[in-house]
Amino acid sequence: MKISELLEQQRNQKVDVLMCEVNDDVLQERMQQNEKWGLQRYDYGYWLAILVEEVGEVAQAIQQGSVASKETDADDLYTELIHVAAVASAIAEQVKEERGSA
Repeated sequence: MKISELLEQQRNQKVDVLMCEVNDDVLQERMQQNEKWGLQRYDYGYWLAILVEEVGEVAQAIQQGSVASKETDADDLYTELIHVAAVASAIAEQVKEERGSA
């Protein structure tokens, strides 16, 4: 096997590990959400408001240290992205349930 092929294989393995770690963090956040609020089922307009609020916190975290930054507790970009993914996952769970796929 060529060195370039080995390097590509190693790079793919790192990506797979990162993907698993991120998805595990999303799952952990979903479990925490269920512990904190129980099973959530809302109309999609309300879900959208929750999701947009979380996206807003991502925007705040991205802006930290820039001229557009402001005082906020949304300063950990990774955590805020996990929150967005977890809320989107909760919405997807509801969609799947309503389709009878659960």
